[in-house]
Amino acid sequence: MASLNYHHLRYFWVIATENNLTRAAERLHVSQSALSIQLRNLEESFGQTLFERQGKRLILTEAGHMAFDYANSIFKAGDELLNLMHNRPVSQRQMLRVGVVSTLSRNFQLELVKPVLNRSDIELVLRSGSLKELLGLMHTHMLDLVVSNRPLPRDSESNWNCRLLDEQSVSLIGKPEAVKAHFKFPDDLQFTPLLLPSMESEIRAAFNFLMEQANIRPFIAAEVDDMAMLRLLVRESNSLALVPPVVVRDELNSGMLVEHYRIPDILEHFYAITPSRRFPNSLLKELLAKHL
Repeated sequence: MASLNYHHLRYFWVIATENNLTRAAERLHVSQSALSIQLRNLEESFGQTLFERQGKRLILTEAGHMAFDYANSIFKAGDELLNLMHNRPVSQRQMLRVGVVSTLSRNFQLELVKPVLNRSDIELVLRSGSLKELLGLMHTHMLDLVVSNRPLPRDSESNWNCRLLDEQSVSLIGKPEAVKAHFKFPDDLQFTPLLLPSMESEIRAAFNFLMEQANIRPFIAAEVDDMAMLRLLVRESNSLALVPPVVVRDELNSGMLVEHYRIPDILEHFYAITPSRRFPNSLLKELLAKHL
């Protein structure tokens, strides 16, 4: 088997960094044609195409992204060798990139990443945003995993894998004095101010359906698309919040808030969305082991 040509790999790494063959050639002080030949030789040795052309830009393929990650590690190892020789040792770390829909409980996010949180050999990148934004990042290989509270159907175009991670109950939670002594669900929701997740939330859709079935028009004080903000609002108001108890776990333990009613017909679900890749991040199996 032929050994890896690190000279070719360095050229590839510069091309990937610049996203442009002309700029890479100028940076390396070689002709563009010579650089193209070196890249083609590397692709032939890998048996993989590393770039796709989009106009004047070069976009990394899935194999290209994997090669780029390894090249980063290889050249970083060279820098670490120099540091080591100067008595400045630095350990190598593998990167894990996770996107989390912003409406998810921060406590759930923390529990999810705990298995890798204190690992000195792992660099964790945690991004928050809308499901659409995160899927866009995963499509361009910027994320290894997206965690969502909404399922995503698999289709031939996107080719995502969507698996149920976990589920948890949903309750009406507020200060002890937020409701009268004999709270009646759902009738009293016509007069009790509510803090609800936005319409994008799975639990909001289920709640709306229950209200329609009961012919109840609830008193909505606020709609919030961020669970951290919902937690703050219920602490500072006399409203009830529609949330999974895990969101306000500390407040429930301290007695600041109480669970006034657990809604048996509503569950929040958590889904792991991953792309179908030939080279998945090896850390994903470890991260999701206790959930799948």
